Formats: sequence, C-alpha cells, structure tokens
Amino acid sequence: MKKKWDNHEHWMKCALQLAKKGEGLTRPNPPVGAMIVKNGILISTGFHRRAGGEHAEIVALKKAGRCAQNASLYITLEPCNTFGKTPPCTDAIIKSGVKKVIVATRDPNPRHQGRGLTALKRAGLQVIEGICCEQANKIIAPFKKWILTGKPYVSLKLAMSLDGKIADYSGRSRWITGKKARMNVHDLRRRADAIMVGAGTVRADNPSLLPIPSLNRRPYRIILDARGIVPSHACVLRDAFVSQTIMATTLQCPLARRLAWRKKGAQVWLLPSQKKGVSIPALMKKIGRLGLLHVVCEGGAELASALIRAKAVDEFLFFLAPCLIGGHNAIGAIGGKGWQLAKAPRLRLTEFQQIGDDILIRAK
Repeated sequence: MKKKWDNHEHWMKCALQLAKKGEGLTRPNPPVGAMIVKNGILISTGFHRRAGGEHAEIVALKKAGRCAQNASLYITLEPCNTFGKTPPCTDAIIKSGVKKVIVATRDPNPRHQGRGLTALKRAGLQVIEGICCEQANKIIAPFKKWILTGKPYVSLKLAMSLDGKIADYSGRSRWITGKKARMNVHDLRRRADAIMVGAGTVRADNPSLLPIPSLNRRPYRIILDARGIVPSHACVLRDAFVSQTIMATTLQCPLARRLAWRKKGAQVWLLPSQKKGVSIPALMKKIGRLGLLHVVCEGGAELASALIRAKAVDEFLFFLAPCLIGGHNAIGAIGGKGWQLAKAPRLRLTEFQQIGDDILIRAK
C-alpha cells in the first residue's frame, strides 16, 4: 500500500529535487519541478526539460489525466499566465480540475509576478505560497539575476591549498583537491550554462571544461584571451563541441589568430579591453544576450581578480585541500595587485561542507 503524506513541505521538497534535474538544460528558462498529489498519495510528477518544451506542471497534468480532478498541485515556481513558446499554464491548471495549488516562490519577472496566482484565485482555486521558498529561490537565483539585470549569475570556483595556493612554483595544479571534490566540480559543471577560464589556464592545463559524465549537458566554454595566446590545437578548439567554445578577445589579439579560431569552428567575440584584459562588464552583457543564466568560473588567478574587482561574482566556492604548497613563486588564488587590508573585500560565509578529505566553503 502506498504511504500517505499530507505535509506540504514534504511534497515541495520532492518537487525541488525534480526541478534540479533540469538544471543546465532549460536556458533561458528556469528549472521547475511539479507534483500532483491526491488524498496524500502521489499521482504524477514533471519537470521542465528544455526551453520551448512543456513546462513542469503541464507534464505532470498530462500524466495525471482525469486523476488531477480535486487534487493538489505542488510547483516550485509560480505558473505562467502569458503566451510565450507555450500557452499559459494557468489555463491548463484551471481546466484540469485541480482544486489546490501550492507554490514555493513567485515569478521574479516584474511583468509577470503574481499574475499567475491571481488568475488561479479568480478561477476559484485555493492557492498557498511560500512553502520552501528559500530553497526554491536558490534554484532560480541564476534566472532571477538574468531576468532582472540581463547578466548571468557567476560562481567563482577556486581549488586551493590551505595556504591559498592554486598551483606550485612550476605552475602545476593537478591535482590539489581529491577525487570526491573533483566529482563535485563536475556536478557543478552539469548545472551550469557555461564554464569560464582565462587563457593562462588553457595554456597550462589544456582542459576540456566538459562535465564527466555529461548526462546530456553541454555547457558553453568561455575563454578570456585578450592577446591571443591560446593555440589552435587547444582541446577546447578541436573536439566535437567546438561550436560552443567562445573565445572572448580584444583588438590586442592578432587578426590571424582570430581567423584561426573561427576556422576551427569557435565563436569569437571581439570586446572592449580594460586594463589590458577583456572588459568584464562588456563580457557579462554579451553572455546575458546569449541567454546563459549561470556561469561557473574556474580560474585562474588574474581572471578571479578581474571578476571580483568588477563586482561580477555572485557566489564564491572555495575547495580547500589539507596541504601546504608555500614558496614565493607559487601561484596564489587571487591575482592582481591585491587590496589594502582596510579596503579588502569582505565575504559572508554561507556553507561549510566536507567532501572527502577537502572542505567546501561557500560565500557571498
């Protein structure tokens, strides 16, 4: 016999787990999960898989069919009430016979916020909102940033020794952290729309920047190379996914190099320069126009410094390994000239988590 649950929080947490299945797939839409429950028993589920495809609640309603009559719909984000690539979800919910709609959080788009809930209430449905609101807002944080500013949500990830080094005096950085931490980074890549690094990282490590396993995720790869030092034989320029490699450069880069990148199949963005590097504000606007919501920056030190100074970082992820590298010539996590102590950026620590032998610290 199926176990009955009447707790709103229980079902919403299940819907939030469903929403996470769509992370990295839905751009420029947010990931959303939905569940239909009747008399404390799960009837059907759904999550948004891709932009242009059916929304989470529509998937769940179609699975439920007539069983949706007098049931409760749990959804992690306010249902849409406008025509886009798909019809308004509120119309389908009203027609389904669902009697109660439980929503975690409202649509962050000011033009749409509250309209879906109002439509449902006018149709006589009971609406409850705010269940697991904080967790739901975390999932849609990249979408919220993008819809309100036109810019992506940036997570800066740095793997370092306890004394703050990301590479030894010879430039070697593989591997500072352990296997479990690296698996966590691949999961982070799967949930992102783009992975961003500087030219120095590509030259030193020649990474693919793709998640392993991919699980059908193929994030864009954004390489900042103001002067054109990345060779055409770099991994990001010669694999099967080169069309999703973006070389962000400036007029300092020789034309021949730009043409060579294009010949390989990469996208080349010619952007304004700023302090001999790529202008971060111009880059963020360009990324936003492409509809990428979440960018994970994996270094190196100079790019990390540029992002922090441009106030472009929304979240810091520090992976600390229990080792000491030391040395005057080892590479520190943050490059540039640094800050005087009185003017140093102050962070708010939000999470500590042990991953294998390493520690993950999240900060804002």
